[in-house]
Amino acid sequence: MNRVETTKSLAAASRGAVWLKALDPEAKLLGELIPSVAAADGEIDGRAVRFMAVLPDPKNRYPRARKGEVGLLEGWAVATSVLDFVQAESSQEEKTPLVLVIDVASQAYGRREEAFGIHQALAASSAAFIKAREVGHPVVGFIVGKAMSGAFLAFGYQADYLIALNDPEVMVHAMSKESAARITLRTVEALDHFASEIPPMAYDVRHFSQLGILGELLDISDPDLPATDDVKKARAAILKGIRFAKAENLPERRLHAPLRQASAMVRARMRAVWH
Repeated sequence: MNRVETTKSLAAASRGAVWLKALDPEAKLLGELIPSVAAADGEIDGRAVRFMAVLPDPKNRYPRARKGEVGLLEGWAVATSVLDFVQAESSQEEKTPLVLVIDVASQAYGRREEAFGIHQALAASSAAFIKAREVGHPVVGFIVGKAMSGAFLAFGYQADYLIALNDPEVMVHAMSKESAARITLRTVEALDHFASEIPPMAYDVRHFSQLGILGELLDISDPDLPATDDVKKARAAILKGIRFAKAENLPERRLHAPLRQASAMVRARMRAVWH
């Protein structure tokens, strides 16, 4: 089985870095706004796409944002990159899709981050993706690692279509287990027990998929060093997401999920009363 050429430095950095390179090795990496935000122009089956990822930066001037977290610099850099991209294509009828390779540990927690307005930086990132969608750019998110808390809200959750690797290391949640344990005054083991009985509390991506937020859950051979067939499968899923981004009613699709039936019923009753 042939492996996609992956440097040791990329493999050691993050899954986001590995997959950003694997999805299109010939993609043109754009000039960095900051080292932890990468953007590259590439293609999938002949269709131009703009790839983006937030990556670890051991030399980040904010220590809380050195392991792939989305912090002050990352939020503003992502927002600037996306809005500049949208502006550059404002006169084009056919908009280039954005493909977000998601492996973000969390938002960057710290006193300086709070004092300097991390909430505004992450909100700017989210708003930039919303703007891109509104003007016609399909936005597809590909979760290859962690998608946690405010980092996921700022980078990925605003996508039209979400794909994830079916792997134990892929986790999606509002906060880390350790943080949740501290806030609820419980142990991590106790939270795991609750998660086994209450799926929305679980961290694994299989439970997350039952909420209807994922368009596709991919089974591949090696998430850390993807084989050629793995990459082909991922590219096909991304292309499907691009095609469906405009065709599907995302909120309605999510309400068909197994764990969203109560939400669907509430919406139906509210709609009936409203009308």
